[in-house]
Amino acid sequence: MPTQAEELDVDGVPVRLTSPGRVMFPALGEEGGTKRHLVDYYLAVASSAADGAVDGVGPLVRALRDRPTYLQRFPDGVDGEEVYQKRVPAKAPEHLRRVRVTFPSGRHADALRVDAAAPVLWAVQMSCVTFHPWPTRADHVELPDELRVDLDPQPGTGFEEARRVALDVVQPLLAELGLAGYPKTSGGRGVHVYVRLEPRWEIREVRRAAIALAREVERRAPDQVTTAWWKEQRTSAIFVDYNQNARDHTIASAYSVRRTPRATVSTPVTWAELADVHPDDCTIATVPGLLAERGDPMAALDDVAHSLDVLLDMADRDEAAGQGEMPYPPNHPKMPGEPKRVQPSRDTGR
Repeated sequence: MPTQAEELDVDGVPVRLTSPGRVMFPALGEEGGTKRHLVDYYLAVASSAADGAVDGVGPLVRALRDRPTYLQRFPDGVDGEEVYQKRVPAKAPEHLRRVRVTFPSGRHADALRVDAAAPVLWAVQMSCVTFHPWPTRADHVELPDELRVDLDPQPGTGFEEARRVALDVVQPLLAELGLAGYPKTSGGRGVHVYVRLEPRWEIREVRRAAIALAREVERRAPDQVTTAWWKEQRTSAIFVDYNQNARDHTIASAYSVRRTPRATVSTPVTWAELADVHPDDCTIATVPGLLAERGDPMAALDDVAHSLDVLLDMADRDEAAGQGEMPYPPNHPKMPGEPKRVQPSRDTGR
């Protein structure tokens, strides 16, 4: 294995690269799965010269820009141990910026604030494979500007079912509500849809709106969709994971590589492309070419920021009909109005 170090010029910022020959994706081996291949991919989607760049900002940096970002690292490759890093280490390059975030526990951390390609490549040098940004930005870290619809296949379903829910239910519903949705593959079996928001509502209110949207998707496709938080209740359905909008919960960013044998990429697509795309075809080897061919479908995501009022009105109607709060993730303290946080099969009724 080559062990030489080199210095990369990343838009004018030097970034040290060590062990470029280390195999990060064993199934691809030395021919396509080394750290150097991962670095080359991220340069192709993050640098100012990247295809799909707008005003000198690469597509990946546009997806991460000024957002608190966690790093999913694999120092020994994707078959090895995962390190989920939320804090920038004390001894880090001077060009790295940080943003303070608050966990559900009330504790704080200084997370990475990506503002250019160099911090991305610094993270990849640290064996980061996937970037997990908050739905907020540094200048309004408590006010999300992104609502995230996560269509998560459960046992008995897969990407095809998630695709159908996205195209047949989510897209027309968002259009009916006057909201522009931008889809992407998750890099696995799921589909994500982003809606840009005005940063006027705090995190709990955005989650409340996400619950209302999820419930309406379920109403329109009750045989295909579930909002049940407990896994024992959601077999053979697509789970609309409303808690991806909860504090400290993140989704792999657009253009992030995933921990899969093929080094798949969470790839933005147009609604028309979603009808035919297969996630296994979107990899570190193919996505740069796709960008060169047709640009970034999420380039216009920031053009229009939507009001949350229409979804909050839906939430009010649901609450008036007796459909109120839903369970939070286990790392959250018990929240006001939250139902019992216990699996139905273990609920003794006491």
